Amino acid sequence: MDLKLEGKTAIVTGASKGMGLATVRALVGEGVTVVGASRTVTPELAETGAYTVAADLSAPDAPSRVVSEALARLGGTLDLLVNNVGGGDSVPPGAGFLDVDEASWQSTFELNLFAAVRITRAALPALLQARGAIINVSSDAASRPATAPLPYAVAKAALNAFGKGISEELGPQGVRVNTVSPAATRTALWEGEQSFGANVAAAMGMSQRQMIEAMPAQMGMLTGRFIEPEEIADAIVYLASPLASSVHGANWVIDAGVSKTV
Repeated sequence: MDLKLEGKTAIVTGASKGMGLATVRALVGEGVTVVGASRTVTPELAETGAYTVAADLSAPDAPSRVVSEALARLGGTLDLLVNNVGGGDSVPPGAGFLDVDEASWQSTFELNLFAAVRITRAALPALLQARGAIINVSSDAASRPATAPLPYAVAKAALNAFGKGISEELGPQGVRVNTVSPAATRTALWEGEQSFGANVAAAMGMSQRQMIEAMPAQMGMLTGRFIEPEEIADAIVYLASPLASSVHGANWVIDAGVSKTV
């Protein structure tokens, strides 16, 4: 299927691994010129052929710098912004509300909400000129906050509200804003040696492999497996394309049937 993205330009945040890396690869495969922003430029990201910018997007001044460097690389044009950067592994599994200090709340919101707010603000003039698209990557934890570290779930719920709110404002001006909300996805967050998944497995008294094999059924994932990053990337790329021109303010939940409500 021709997604009509050939010749477009994009910024993808959190691009070094997982869903961000898969999104960069998918966009490049569609003929998009991509700038991938991440704290570390991994060999895998460098191999995609995308331009790269190293930046910690939780720092207040980093998003505007990323946009400036990206526009310089992209000839001053920007069609797509994918706000993928995020993470919720700074809070130990099972930590109660009183166990999480204000610094943890602040750092979680900086990465999962304010990074998107700041880079969207910086990129918006170029996106308005291009009549482009913004895709925010959230989490199903936003609607099931008891299943994740609370600061992460609350920050993602705020990201959902942010996307819906600016969609109302920007849609009539030609910029589409949508959100993708994955459930458990096979990334380093779950599979890394020193990761959130490793901590969860230790808290459950089982090996990490046992936890990864058991969790889909426990969560009610009808596929019986974790979601692959490429599945999320495919949804992002479709939403970024002109084929989704009537999709505004949507939140595409990709959870393998975890949600049982209508």
